[in-house]
Amino acid sequence: MNPNTLKKTIWGISLALPLAVAVLYFMPKDALAVPVFDMLPLVNAIINSATALVLLAALVAIRRKEIALHRALMLGALALSVVFLLFYVLYHATHESVRYGGEWGYLYYPILITHILLAIAIVPLVLLSLSRALQQRFDKHRSIARITWPLWFYVTISGVLVYLMISPYYPY
Repeated sequence: MNPNTLKKTIWGISLALPLAVAVLYFMPKDALAVPVFDMLPLVNAIINSATALVLLAALVAIRRKEIALHRALMLGALALSVVFLLFYVLYHATHESVRYGGEWGYLYYPILITHILLAIAIVPLVLLSLSRALQQRFDKHRSIARITWPLWFYVTISGVLVYLMISPYYPY
């Protein structure tokens, strides 16, 4: 794929995802509600936890210069994130948003807001890091990965924290 097409693809995906998620919040939910989907927030918290562990293992692997292992782990983290995103979209297409009802709002909302903003920002960063690695442009890959990895790790950890703080307020 030529560089211009690749850039357009990365930005297209990066813009389409948050727009699609925003549309989900305004869609009617009752017709699509299936009780088995009630468990998806817990499943997503588990996926986020697993992604964080895989990202840590990938960091250790690259520091040990175990490039093949690092590659496999990063592709695994990407696969987990794609599954997370599919389940996230499925859940929010079928369920109303849950409001936080606790006394720790001063902690919950900053974590939630930074999680949301960085989750949006991480998509083009991950895709750009991946494309540079696949093109074997490792100098450019390293420079963007030093920004991408800590943000991606924060998004996974903060997602788990958001779930733990809001889970008592789910109606099921």
